[in-house]
Amino acid sequence: MARKITTGDGRDALAAVREGSTTRADLGTAVRYLLQLLAEKAPGNSVEVRVPPFGAVQVVEGPRHTRGTPPNVIETDAATWIGLATGELAWADAVTAGRVQASGTRADLIGLLPLRP
Repeated sequence: MARKITTGDGRDALAAVREGSTTRADLGTAVRYLLQLLAEKAPGNSVEVRVPPFGAVQVVEGPRHTRGTPPNVIETDAATWIGLATGELAWADAVTAGRVQASGTRADLIGLLPLRP
């Protein structure tokens, strides 16, 4: 299991990214912190949210996925994920612009975002 990111470390990384930091450490910590918050808000295993190369989580209650490619997958880049999770970018706008790839009938985070860390 991955090390839990503290609230302080997560908020510091988010603040750094919002101030323009593009370091791998800041981006990675911010992304993983927001994925961690999503997993806490919507525990489950029916949707996999991927933000390569920084992290992925399985969330949302429903049928458990155990092997191979999950049936419900959401994938995006770090900047898009941070924008979605913080409310700076709307889900529908990101999907329409092709910044989010979502497959599967449950691959939708409307109602779960923004996280408001």
